[in-house]
Amino acid sequence: MKQDVPPPYSAVTRHAVFPVASHDEAARFNFLTNFNKYLAGTIGAGNKIAYDTRVLPAFRAEHGRDPADRFEIRHAMNKDPWHRFWSACKRNSMEMRQQNGRSIVLRQLDELDAKARQYNEGRDTLELDPSVEVPRYQAAVDIHCMPGSYHGEERPGDVSAGANYDCGIFATTAGGLGALSDGGGQALVDWIKRERPGWAPRRILDLGCTVGHNIVPLALAFPEAEVIAIDTAAPSLRYAHARAQALGARNLKFAQMNAEDLSRFPDGYFDWVQTTMFLHELSGKALPRILKEATRVLAPGGLILHLEQPQYSDEMPLYEQFIRDWDAFNNNEPFWSAMHGLDLKKQMVDAGLPRDSLFVTGVKAVVDKEVFPESAFDEREDHGRAAVWNAYGAWKAAA
Repeated sequence: MKQDVPPPYSAVTRHAVFPVASHDEAARFNFLTNFNKYLAGTIGAGNKIAYDTRVLPAFRAEHGRDPADRFEIRHAMNKDPWHRFWSACKRNSMEMRQQNGRSIVLRQLDELDAKARQYNEGRDTLELDPSVEVPRYQAAVDIHCMPGSYHGEERPGDVSAGANYDCGIFATTAGGLGALSDGGGQALVDWIKRERPGWAPRRILDLGCTVGHNIVPLALAFPEAEVIAIDTAAPSLRYAHARAQALGARNLKFAQMNAEDLSRFPDGYFDWVQTTMFLHELSGKALPRILKEATRVLAPGGLILHLEQPQYSDEMPLYEQFIRDWDAFNNNEPFWSAMHGLDLKKQMVDAGLPRDSLFVTGVKAVVDKEVFPESAFDEREDHGRAAVWNAYGAWKAAA
């Protein structure tokens, strides 16, 4: 029988500023990759068994009804020993991933900073602004258990946060995003080439770019376009710019900016505005402001696109909503639950887009199937670490 084994860490693409893992460090990532896969599949299946055979019958006996929402299921499941064991394993796997990635980076931080400077210094495609503050809602928590989150520095001017994020995401996703962990961006290129053959956007804006995994493929696919990627985290931007330059994306500019205020750009400046797994990291106040600004700077006839996990709806079973919600309460994703509970279409309409211009489509990561074979068991995703997303988008009406 075909074994559903994720690719080894040796399959990762080592671009010029990628941290170099030792034998033992790569072995730890290999363990974590397979451990996560095991937790998502074989062990994870026990959660539904526990719910159906123990938790749900006990809830019905106590309340005389089924759970009303995902929160009631969570409170009930948190009492179950199997789910508690599984949750502890998942939380520890993420902490181990961060510890290993941080260890790899700190061991060679002098070299990584020096490599990044070779690509960053004297180039006008990296714009850092010390006056830009990290939003309080982002500074308050270490997202994904990453020490210092995206904006933490071991010392002023370093690339430690970006390098840690880049070297570990391959292990976290079990290689499902490809050798460069850019499967989301590759998926966008594949989608737009099929959706609008021959379309050539003049300007593209990526909001919340982190280290640029998802914008570099677009910049390479549209080399004549002016591409701008923004974030508030300087360490991630330093690394992102060096990474993009090393990969040949010379038409891509990284700027330290808060997406709540895009006033430096005039109305209708961009033909394509996008976010990729960014909205779920925004506070309830920041999200509508960012959507409104994104709509304002979108040109008539332009595309706005938000890649995220599917929003919760009446059609999604409550148990599925509960298991998708795990990251909100156990993986330092404080806005995950509230954001996925929103009516995102309504949010986009409130931002200024006509409802009849909206669409939702599925987008699957594009990876090398020779190296990253599709699951033998037809697994589509791993609830939060997925190679399958929903794209919530709109084509803005032409003037």
